[in-house]
Amino acid sequence: MLSSVKISFQTILISLCISCLSVYVYHTYLTYNNNQKINEEKNRLIRVAQEELFLNQSLAQLFRSTAPTSFIEAAKLGRESVVAVKSRNSEENDLHFNSRNNGSGVVISSDGYIVTNHHVIGSSDKIEVTLPDKRTMEAKLIGIDKNTDLALLKIEVTDLPFLIMGNSDSLMIGEWVLAVGNPFELQSTVTAGIVGAKARSINIMESQGIESFIQTDAAVNPGSSGGALINTAGHLVGINTAIMSEKGTFEGFSFAIPINVVKKIISDLKEYGVVQRGWMGIDIENLDDRLAGEIGLSEIKGVYISYILKDGAAQDAGIKKGDVILQVNKNQVNTTSEFMENLTRYRPGEKIETLIWRSGKKMNISVTLKNHLNSLEPVGIYKSGILEKIGIEVRNLDGVEHSLFGKSGVLVLSIKKGGIVYHTKMEPGFIIQSMDNKMISSVQQLITLLEENIGNQIVWEGIYKNYPGTYPYTFKITK
Repeated sequence: MLSSVKISFQTILISLCISCLSVYVYHTYLTYNNNQKINEEKNRLIRVAQEELFLNQSLAQLFRSTAPTSFIEAAKLGRESVVAVKSRNSEENDLHFNSRNNGSGVVISSDGYIVTNHHVIGSSDKIEVTLPDKRTMEAKLIGIDKNTDLALLKIEVTDLPFLIMGNSDSLMIGEWVLAVGNPFELQSTVTAGIVGAKARSINIMESQGIESFIQTDAAVNPGSSGGALINTAGHLVGINTAIMSEKGTFEGFSFAIPINVVKKIISDLKEYGVVQRGWMGIDIENLDDRLAGEIGLSEIKGVYISYILKDGAAQDAGIKKGDVILQVNKNQVNTTSEFMENLTRYRPGEKIETLIWRSGKKMNISVTLKNHLNSLEPVGIYKSGILEKIGIEVRNLDGVEHSLFGKSGVLVLSIKKGGIVYHTKMEPGFIIQSMDNKMISSVQQLITLLEENIGNQIVWEGIYKNYPGTYPYTFKITK
């Protein structure tokens, strides 16, 4: 009997061991299976996250210029297309130049058109351009625009590398840009920075100047004026023009003219020799909290109209003093700089769409722009052989000038250094009111009288806008 109990105990013990082993094996299988599923799910989530990250990065690249590490190609394009510009002033028959300016210029077409700053050219009588390949040649001045500090030059060379003009409106605050120029005569220097602000006014231009600069922290120094501001795709987005400095060298801020303004200016200079600037016939002010509160405007947006010219473009369209311009062709204008930058892009006779706020209501008003003479026609500098011979550029007085100075008169715009009129010490801005005691009412009349008096002594009398009295100038046109 004892033997029988012993056998039964052994059987139970074996059964128990088998059961425990079975439970252990089953538990191990479940744990492994669950861990495998967890790992598979984890790997799937990692793949999804990586795919989403790649997709987002790929989409982002479509909407911004190349990554900050990709400056090499853009810098190469800039260095190939930026030239050194030297302008010189000299007295006639003087072998020694009495002054010179050094700056930069940007080739904008393969046939030799170059854009630079007006202050680089000044009133020079000789302009030289040095290409990146060290060739130096004389450049012809096509035209200038003092109001935007731009000048257009031309050299007789073909197949030049040039920069493609981009879209300055699409520049974003914080976007990387490169400045290319010739600071301190160090040819083809490239610096990098970011866009710090747009439509910036720094009050360096004259009263009629148009300031709406791109502000960057790319280093710009003397000699870089007229050089290129490019994005990292290698597209021209501005012309470097100024720095803000107490010492005359770079201290952290530089300013460039937006390329969308430059495009319009150089197009006009090519076609007309002078800028065709559309005018609305208004004076505007920046809005502040006080002015907005006085007129009942809940948001400080737009520019305030403080004056309307009689029979001007704005009055003809139904715009009134006290209105607030919110948009020009759907572009928001919150400062006078933004408004002037937008208006600068249009010619007389072109129509713009404005969004106006008036007494709590918004309205769309179409405006057909006029020129400074308060007419719709293009304005051009008069060209004639006799005017070129004596060395001046002139235009008829505009409507406002007629009301101030009378019906007679022709305005002297520029005087060629070394020319016949230059030696009379006359200054640009002189209004020719009479010639040999005959009243002058138009440029065409002046040209006719000059041609009739070649070889004779000529006396012009007239006035300056900002100086009292009448000034006489005497000269003789040689046959």
